[in-house]
Amino acid sequence: MESTSTPCDAVFRRARVIDGTGAPTRMCDVAVGGDRIISVGDLGDIAAKNVIEADGLVLAPGFIDVHAHDDAVLLTSPAMSPKLTQGVTTVVTGNCGLSIPPLVARQLPPAPLEQLGDQSVFRFAKFADYFRALEDSPPAINVAPMVGHTTLRVAAMDALDRPATRGEIGAMSRMLEEALDAGVVGFSTGLFYPPARPAPAAEIVELLKIAAPRGAVYTTHMRDEGDDVDKSLVESFESARAAGISLVISHHKTQFKRNFGRSTATLGMIDEARLRQKVSLDVYPYIAGSTSLLPELVKKSDRVIITFSEPHPEFKGRDLTEIAEMWKCSPVEAVDRLTPAGAIYFNLAEEDVRRILCHSHCMVGSDGIPQQGSPHPRLWGTFPRVLGHYSRDLGLMSIETAIHKMTGLSADVFRIKDRGRVQTGYYADLVLFDSATIADTATFENPSQPAAGIRFVMVNGTIVLDAGQQGAARPGRVLRRTA
Repeated sequence: MESTSTPCDAVFRRARVIDGTGAPTRMCDVAVGGDRIISVGDLGDIAAKNVIEADGLVLAPGFIDVHAHDDAVLLTSPAMSPKLTQGVTTVVTGNCGLSIPPLVARQLPPAPLEQLGDQSVFRFAKFADYFRALEDSPPAINVAPMVGHTTLRVAAMDALDRPATRGEIGAMSRMLEEALDAGVVGFSTGLFYPPARPAPAAEIVELLKIAAPRGAVYTTHMRDEGDDVDKSLVESFESARAAGISLVISHHKTQFKRNFGRSTATLGMIDEARLRQKVSLDVYPYIAGSTSLLPELVKKSDRVIITFSEPHPEFKGRDLTEIAEMWKCSPVEAVDRLTPAGAIYFNLAEEDVRRILCHSHCMVGSDGIPQQGSPHPRLWGTFPRVLGHYSRDLGLMSIETAIHKMTGLSADVFRIKDRGRVQTGYYADLVLFDSATIADTATFENPSQPAAGIRFVMVNGTIVLDAGQQGAARPGRVLRRTA
């Protein structure tokens, strides 16, 4: 046991500490001084300015959302309530090939970039400028940004329906180098989406070869997560291996009915690839996904809910079939009238979600899109849903394993230094919750609801949520890439 007689700023007494490593729970005290954890153990009568009586509540590292699209709201809504109220203290942004920098937009960028916000948010030509804005007006939580391939393409190319030319790859390379110099933690692709779909693997590998020597991570929303999911996995493995870079398969799934159950095979492919290279994955704990309103997804999904529509904002939260019936047109025709828009698509199997979530190298990510008027409930409920529904209620995994998937494992994969563990010397990003009552309350019908059971959240040693109530503190930091 570690102990100290040094006065501290705060101490959590008699907590059920789950440290983020997957190790068994232990009852002990945790002391915080400044922005760090200074002691863990039986701390006796240690002097503290603030004593938090945990009385058997769980004290864990703050959750790390490895798949976030909070790039703009970190600046526009710095309270970050959807994440903070579920215990998230760090978000990894720039996923699916979509980041705000390095792009200064003269008009609304093509889908799915519009999911990040309107034209006005695309005003940073360099990541250094974006980081400076975040540091001048900090959010409540930390951010570890990535740079998106689609954003690079939009910034460098005059037409997106083709592979990039040598000159355009050169321009993207220079922007990527600036982003890496600024400290982004990774490079992401969204090869499923039209703006990046024409990019051949060779284009990706050239950019990955710039990111790899700098210690960045490669995350990918693959070309296909349905019929050709196996081919997309192979392409992802081969591209990462050619560049010598760590790979993360984003929001892994096998979507559409004819592919239900294929996760057994895809996870086997990931296990086999791991014998040769570093491969991880993340997942959100729902049977529905969400992105831009796209005809190809509408045709293959059992149900579609509109999250927002620029020309028809009155239809947010409504089923697409209801809208089409009201307009007396086909769903595909309704898509044309609603676009630009976002949607929720029901096209996954519960058995696959559970199997993927249980994989030993799978992290938890929300993939929440905060700009949507009626968002997917994963924006507010992902982490409590894993802890409450899947771990406690279904017994799918131990609480220690569940917390490891959203803390220590995530910090290791994204090389986020000194976070993701309750350990002396680590940053004091901490969440105190009731394991008996923690639950997601956000639903598809009423999605913007804070979780139950979260009692206390600390970010960099500063209290940001106390007794379930959020304060005004904004102690979040930009977490730059470390070697």
